Amino acid sequence: MSKKKILLQWLQIAAGLFVFSFGVHLTIFANIGLAPWDCLGMGIAAHTPLNYGLSMTCMALVIVGIDLLLGERIGFGTLIDALLTGNFVQLFNSLNPLPLNKSLWLGIVIMLTGFVFMAVGMWIYMACEQCCGPRDALLIGLGKRVPKVPIGVVEIALWAVVLAAGFALGGPVGIGTVISTLGAGAVMQAVYHLIRFEPRKLRHRDVREIAKALVS
Repeated sequence: MSKKKILLQWLQIAAGLFVFSFGVHLTIFANIGLAPWDCLGMGIAAHTPLNYGLSMTCMALVIVGIDLLLGERIGFGTLIDALLTGNFVQLFNSLNPLPLNKSLWLGIVIMLTGFVFMAVGMWIYMACEQCCGPRDALLIGLGKRVPKVPIGVVEIALWAVVLAAGFALGGPVGIGTVISTLGAGAVMQAVYHLIRFEPRKLRHRDVREIAKALVS
C-alpha cells in the first residue's frame, strides 16, 4: 500500500467520522434520551470543566488504553476515532441554530434519521480497514474473556454498566435511550443490506502494519 493511499484513507476515515458524528448529534438534538455512551459523556461533562466533546475524547482515550491491556488490535482508525468523533459531535451541537426539540414524535423521527447517518458514516470509515473504534474493540476484548457468553449479552451488560454510570452522573435518560439500544443496530443492518456492505468480510490492518507501509 502506498503512502498516498494511506493518507487518503485517513482523510476518508475523518470524513466518515464527520458523517457519523452528525448522526450522533441528531440523536442528542432529538432530546428524548441518550444512548448509554452519550449519556455517560453528558454526565461527565455535567460534573467537570469538560464539555461533551472533550469528555467523550478523554473517555475514548482511556478505552484505547484498556483495549491495549486486553490485547486488542489498535489501528490508526481507532486513534482517529478516539480523537475526532466527540469533538465533531460537539461542533455540531454548538453550531446548531435550531431550538431544542420538544416533540416526542418528531424526536423519534430525528433520532431514527441520526441512526441512518451513523450507519453511513461507519460504512465510509470501516471501508478503510484500519480497525474498529475504541468501544467496539472493548466489546470484542471483553467478549473474548467470557467466550461462553453470547456477544450480545456481553454488549447488553456493558451498556447497562455504562448507562448506570451515566444516569448516576445526571446524564439524560428517556424513551430515546431504549430506542437507541434496540434500534440503532437494526437501522444499521437495514442500511448495510441496502448498500450490500458486509463488515465481517473486512481485513483490518493495525498500527504496526500501516507504520511498516509508511516507512518502507
